[in-house]
Order: sequence, then structure tokens, then C-alpha cells
Amino acid sequence: METSRQHHNDDNHEEHIFRSRYGAVEVPENVTLPEFVLQGGEEYGDKVAFVDAVSGKEYTHGEVVRDTKRFGAALRSLGLRKGHVVVVVLPNVVEYAIVALGIMAAGGVFSGSNPAAHVLEIKKQVEDSGAKLIVTNASFYDKVKGLEVPVIAVEEEVVVEGAINWHKLLEAADRAGTCHIKEEVHQNDLCALPFSSGTTGLSKGVMLTHRNLVANLCSTLFAIKPEMIGQVTVLGLMPFFHIYGITGICCATLRNKGKVVVMERYELRTFVKALVSHEVTFAPVVPPIISDLVKKPMVDEFDLTNLKLQAVMSAAAPLAPELLRAFETKFPKVHVQEAYGLTEHSCITLTHGDDPANGYSRAKKNSVGFILPNLEVKFLDPDTARSLPKNTPGELCVRSQCVMQGYYNNKEETARAIDKEGWLHTGDIGYIDEDGDVFIVDRIKEMIKYKGFQVAPAELEAILLTHPSVEDAAVFPMVDEEAGEIPAACVVLAPEAKESEEEIMKYVASNVAHYKKVRVVHFVDSIPKSPSGKIMRRLLKQAMAKIHP
Repeated sequence: METSRQHHNDDNHEEHIFRSRYGAVEVPENVTLPEFVLQGGEEYGDKVAFVDAVSGKEYTHGEVVRDTKRFGAALRSLGLRKGHVVVVVLPNVVEYAIVALGIMAAGGVFSGSNPAAHVLEIKKQVEDSGAKLIVTNASFYDKVKGLEVPVIAVEEEVVVEGAINWHKLLEAADRAGTCHIKEEVHQNDLCALPFSSGTTGLSKGVMLTHRNLVANLCSTLFAIKPEMIGQVTVLGLMPFFHIYGITGICCATLRNKGKVVVMERYELRTFVKALVSHEVTFAPVVPPIISDLVKKPMVDEFDLTNLKLQAVMSAAAPLAPELLRAFETKFPKVHVQEAYGLTEHSCITLTHGDDPANGYSRAKKNSVGFILPNLEVKFLDPDTARSLPKNTPGELCVRSQCVMQGYYNNKEETARAIDKEGWLHTGDIGYIDEDGDVFIVDRIKEMIKYKGFQVAPAELEAILLTHPSVEDAAVFPMVDEEAGEIPAACVVLAPEAKESEEEIMKYVASNVAHYKKVRVVHFVDSIPKSPSGKIMRRLLKQAMAKIHP
């Protein structure tokens, strides 16, 4: 790992900038994201690219290449032009990548929306993005039919009244041929406008270009060896409307000519069945699923000797050390990888399993891994804005070709996120150690200030999850006259648990410094989480404020 030090003239302060321990990787010029990921698709034409875990419906790589072209042409014939936004309101379906890549191939901008969102939230995304079209299916058509934007329904059997039928549209595009005018799509054109989960308040459209996403795939896939092409089967459960779902799962797997086993919703039995029957080798999941695999007896009803799983990836939230140990004991052959990224940049760090031949060593527990090639990272003191040396926690900032172009129609927030030198300020506190492993401590905004002491909710959550009776937990600040803020926790207990709130507080107190003690515990049935698995602490704070005014 290389550290560059540059002297600043203004205060003679040396910059601590960290780079990847692996060499730079080349990012091809003048290639769009659809071209990059579909390259060579015809050679693997008969190999399955997407299969539905429940219905078995599938698309081969050849069909994905063909239908992406057809859908792109169909959108052009409907009048879609370069820079036009299309909002996609779909669950994880086998057609999802074809829809997204078709929009991009036509020069449009794909904006994924959570189909489970409230009608008003979808309406806001459609209005904020100035969308010209919506793509959905029969199940979610009612949510978008009143938005006064034309709707395409991805359905086979069902005719959705008032919507344009996907199959008829593709057939019409075939008949029309290529007579419509084609605009040149460039690498620096926008191709995606995901709406970030709004960790800093209201959700904002994140402007990403073809180059942003091609560069990110080059960095994340740098270690893929030629013999791995066509060999990987990935579980497609993380939401595809999320940037990780569409790029990290769909695009990466298309690029590597692997197969995505698509799951519309999580249900433990279906999940384990899919892992076994589809011989899934890589499964990106959230920590509660890892917890289910360890704790739920139903898992043992399956013959796990045929499990081909090589790695699970947990990216949305930190994994509690105890849970990690329990998982590794039960599934000794499965590597647990962690990653760190955000919508505004996609993936930043990654951990690999043991692979001495490649020089990869297993990352330390709780590390989110090493910095990816082509990226620069620094850690800033939140008070002085100076860059910090190793082992000193500060706000993680990243600079690379993957950094978003900015927030859509929001110059003020963009200027707050990206400084004049091109550094994206993530709002996460972390540090890097001697070996180049990165650790995330917590979000700046989530830190609890107890009598001036900084308390990280994630650390207390990890401790709560080590208690045998605790199934899930969330920690957040509550206003307190004397201390400023105190750590409070909502806890989901296991069904047979007998512990009181007092006992749970004592358990945490016996594991932490006095100022980190949890001072209020409230038992709940479930913890509210965003679709990507992040705890929605804001909602808990509001709910608790009503109980303890």
C-alpha cells in the first residue's frame, strides 16, 4: 500500500493519501456500460444469464444481448432521447437488467425505484427526475397509473389496461427495424439516476455516467481470472433498484458470463432451496439472513452437503463478530466477505477470502477490506479538515473516476459532498491500519455525544447482538438534559427469552466503558430497515421521543 505525502503551502500540513495495495487497472475508453457488460455475450449465447428461483423462467446471455438491443430500439421509437429519465418500478425479475441496459443503450437514464415505496415517494421520484416513461408490472401498476407519465408493463399473460405491453412493444420494434435516428451515446453521458436512501435527509438523485460504472466494475472485478469466466452463480436477492443490485450483481455477472438466480423476496425456505438447487457460489446478503442461516432450525432440514456456496457478502451493515464466528463454525468452507460503498461512488473497499497464490489474505474481522485499485482515500479530522495518518479515525473521503457527477438539480448538496479537488466526503468515520485494511466506525451523523464523549451506535449494536436472547437491535441517541444525548436501544428478543430491559442494559454495561452504557432499552417486534438493510434510526428516534418525551 502506497501513501503519498504532499506539502500544502498554506499551513505546511502534509497530506496522508492512501491507495490500493494492488496496481492500477485499465478502464477502457469510448465504451458504454451496456457494451462493456454484454461484450462477448454471443459466445456464451446458450448459457443461462438470469433464472427465477421460484418459477424457473430464464434468459440466456444471447437473449439478454438480443432483447437489450430490441428494448433500446423500442424506447427510441417511442421518442426517448438522450438524457431522458425512465423510472423503473419493479421487484427483482429476470427482465430487470434488460430493462435497465435497454434504457442506457437508447441513451436514456435508468432510475430504479423501490416497488414497495409509498405512492407519494414514487411520485416524488418521477417528478424530481422529470421522468418521460415508467416501467413496471401488473402488481405495481396501480401505484403509477395516476402519474400522467406513459407506462410500459413487463407482463406476458396479463394485459394491463392503460399500459404499453412489453412484448408488443418489442415486436413492433422488430418490425420497424432500425429506421429511427440513433444518437451517439458517449461514456460521459449519464446512464443512471439512483435516489440515495437519504442518509443526509431527503433522498436525492445521484448522477452516474457510463464511465463511472464501467470504472467501478473494472476496479471491483480486477481479480477475476480468465478461468472464472462463465463459472460463477450469484444470488440475485439484494434489490436491483439499488445501485449495488444493478451493477454489483447484474452487470458484474453479465460481464463475467455467470448466472444470476433471481429472488423477488426473501423467505428462508425458498432462499436455502435456491442456494442448494441452483448451486449458487456467491451470495450477497444482509446480516439478518446470515443470522437466520445460523439460528433457524429449518436450515438443517436441507442436505447441505451439496452446497456449492464459496462466499457470502455482507455490505449494508456491519456484521457482529459473534455472528461471524457462529456462521464460520456452521459453514467452514464459506468465506464471509465484507464490502463498503455508497450510491454516490459504488464500491470503495472489498475483502477477499484466503487465496495465497494471489497474495490475498483473509481480511481482519470487522474490516471492510482493502482499497480497490484506481482509488485514492484519505481520512479527515472532522474539526480541522486535516488528513490523518494510519490508525486515526476520521471522515473517509474518496477520489476516483467512479465519483458521481453530483446530485440532480441540487448544486448546494453537491458542493457539500464533493470538494473542489474532487474528493467525495462520505460522512462515514473510519481509519486504515498498517496492512491497508479499512475499518468503518460509524456515520458522523449517527454518533451519539454523551457528555462530550463520542459513542458509536454500531459498536453497541454489535455487543447487543452477542446476547443469546437478542435477535436484532438498533441504538440511537435520545436527548437528555444532563448528558446532552444518551444511548438508547430498541431490541428484538427471541421468542422464548425471559430477560428484562434492566438485564439487557447490565449486559452491555459489563462490556463497555461507563460512558458507552445503553441507558434506555425498549423491546420491539422488529427494527425498521431500508431496502438495502440499513437501520432507519431516524424513525426509531421519533417513535421513542413519543414514548419518552
